[in-house]
Amino acid sequence: MKANSLEKYYGITAFGESHGKAIGVVIEDVKANQEFPLKEIQNALNERKPGSGKFTSPRKEDDRVEVISGVYNGKTTGMPICLLVYNKDARQQDYKHLQNLFRPGHSDFSYYKKFKIFDHRGGGRSSGRETISRVAASGMVQNILKGIKIDIYTVKIGKFETINYSNRYKNELYWPNEESYNDLVTYLEEIKRSGDSIGGVVEVMIKDLPAGLGDPVFEKLDANLAKAILSIGGVKGIEFGNGFDFAALKGSQGNDQISKTGFITNHNGGIIGGISTGNDLVFRFVVKPTPSISMKQNTVTKENEEIKFKTKGRHDTCIIPRIIPVAKAMIHLVMSDAISHQKLISDDKIDLADYREAIDKIDEDILIGLYRRMEISSLIGKFKQQNKLPIEDENREQELLKKLKLKASSFKIDESFIEEIWVKIISESKIKQ
Repeated sequence: MKANSLEKYYGITAFGESHGKAIGVVIEDVKANQEFPLKEIQNALNERKPGSGKFTSPRKEDDRVEVISGVYNGKTTGMPICLLVYNKDARQQDYKHLQNLFRPGHSDFSYYKKFKIFDHRGGGRSSGRETISRVAASGMVQNILKGIKIDIYTVKIGKFETINYSNRYKNELYWPNEESYNDLVTYLEEIKRSGDSIGGVVEVMIKDLPAGLGDPVFEKLDANLAKAILSIGGVKGIEFGNGFDFAALKGSQGNDQISKTGFITNHNGGIIGGISTGNDLVFRFVVKPTPSISMKQNTVTKENEEIKFKTKGRHDTCIIPRIIPVAKAMIHLVMSDAISHQKLISDDKIDLADYREAIDKIDEDILIGLYRRMEISSLIGKFKQQNKLPIEDENREQELLKKLKLKASSFKIDESFIEEIWVKIISESKIKQ
């Protein structure tokens, strides 16, 4: 599984570790001769970088992006774009004491169980530093989102919660309530002095979004947004509209009734049936406390020996200020994908490049499907050999071909064409086995 790739509007593959030489991303499916948004990408990285606030990690990185390929004289060439950000303030010595133990709340234990190895230097790929790639890639889609306003702000940190918003009030915590901000800062300073950390809740409101974005069943807009947000380290839950409060509502209370001028309410947060309604798209997600804390905790070593340890190094008291720019980046990627796809099935004006981009994406999906099929065929072959089962099963092959022909007929595709492809795939699969 290509777990470090996102196959959406732009195909992106991210790479690099927290304390490796660099973090980077390769962006494919890029239209040629487009202005490369270097300034927008750098601005987004500046918002995300560490050391920019009182309650974030003091690690000092300038996070200057370097363009390695795919751009010439400020314009895209149509070739893959590779972006790099070098790690310049990594302190591997701060993590030496962690190389043989599992930190509570971190992915060390689960990574080790899966891969039989883990990078103790700040968590490697599980570190929040991997999000540089996401933020950099999102800068490529800003032009698609023109006219859409995305507000993202904190509504809860620890015991502090607000329902009074003022988006004009700007601060490092993205806290929208000026009246309670100073008390919140004092609260966080106390937590920082104690060596502990705290979590919170972030709200997102997307305005001026057209109706009709998203697709039924497996490509619902809220499902894609949920996966994107939950893929961010530290995010543990998400809700749309009234969210979990729906559990206490009757249908008469939770339905969004409609008048001739539009929806009367917005309990569903602007998405019904996985498709945008044109209402404000509203959702919230919860961020857990930063797991790295300067307090003694119980854990075990690789040899399963129980020990007590205290985390050293530089860490965030509250990770929300660092997560918000990343969440914004993931929202940009998902929404640009939905908007671009909708252009292909609506009356919006599209050009040859749009059509070619769509078909190139389909071709890529076909290749990915074939690759995965070959890999599974190889596993099936090994399983059959280990269990002394016959390699060929002609009855099953004929039954599968019969089903494929029926599906081909329903899609008005030539059955002989499908059979020709199927025979070739089966032949290659047997070679793989």
